[in-house]
Amino acid sequence: MGAEENAELVRRGYAAFNSGDMATLTELFDENASWHTPGRSPIAGDHVGRDAAFAQFGRYGGDTGGTFQAELQEVLADDDGRVVGIHHNSAERNGKQLDVDCCLVFEIRDGRVVDGREYFSDTQAWDEFWS
Repeated sequence: MGAEENAELVRRGYAAFNSGDMATLTELFDENASWHTPGRSPIAGDHVGRDAAFAQFGRYGGDTGGTFQAELQEVLADDDGRVVGIHHNSAERNGKQLDVDCCLVFEIRDGRVVDGREYFSDTQAWDEFWS
């Protein structure tokens, strides 16, 4: 797949994530995909395997009463299977508001996400929200 096809795959992934469309996410993520969340909060760490990555996504939605959103702003892709999604995270949890920019670096192989790494503009604010 080329850059444009990979970028479209990531756009579909964001739409599926924000709507809770697990069937589409399952189609887009490799069974052995990994997800990496930085920081020192209870949800930080490496999540290996699609089920573990999806459990992490479930925490985002479940721990925020379904208010967590990743508003996609830009997608950048190359022909080597890397795609960067730039978005804004917002959510409410235990009287706290999440309001932080993020970029995700995806690795795409054979038309499926095999790795996702989150990078936050303010990791301290991210950690505080989840603590």
